[in-house]
Amino acid sequence: MLLWINGPFGGGKTQTAFELRRRIAGSVVCDPEHAGFGLHRMLPPALRGDFQDLPTWRRSVYDMLDLALREHPGPVIVPMTLVDSGYFAEVVGRLRDAGHEVHHFSLLAERATVLRRLRQRGLGFGLRTESFAVARLDDCLKRLREPEFAEHISTDRTPVARVAERIARSAGLPIAANDDGPLRTRLRQYATSARHIRFD
Repeated sequence: MLLWINGPFGGGKTQTAFELRRRIAGSVVCDPEHAGFGLHRMLPPALRGDFQDLPTWRRSVYDMLDLALREHPGPVIVPMTLVDSGYFAEVVGRLRDAGHEVHHFSLLAERATVLRRLRQRGLGFGLRTESFAVARLDDCLKRLREPEFAEHISTDRTPVARVAERIARSAGLPIAANDDGPLRTRLRQYATSARHIRFD
């Protein structure tokens, strides 16, 4: 089973993915951004646009997820913003056509909520390091509200743990109880954010 967690940049995808991994036995997180940044490093700087526009990225993401779904016995969790309908069909649609069980979720929030989250990222540098995310925000929110990107989950006032529980329940997956207090939750979320700071 694949759980694709879509949403705007700064929408909580990574935090939710790792909360699911922590609480669903046998699950793994497979992040397609790694393939994208690897492709960027192979290209001259002048050719480094949006890596999703590279057919190689879309093919490689499909191939790697197809392999993971065939060979890994547990759920595969994918946190990735993907709002182009054609690209969505090339990756998510192909995985479904190949017979894989794919559950797709769009984490949505008000613009102000996402901007606040973006300000908190990047070791305090906030929006100065998130210009790409801010420039794409309105388009992402508009596109992800379309029916093809359902199931929609509002995250403005919903903690990450509750979002993860809703996803697991919708996919029919057992999820362990969350027995962490506020401090431990906050520390874990800081650690997840720190591990995913990009320097390229």
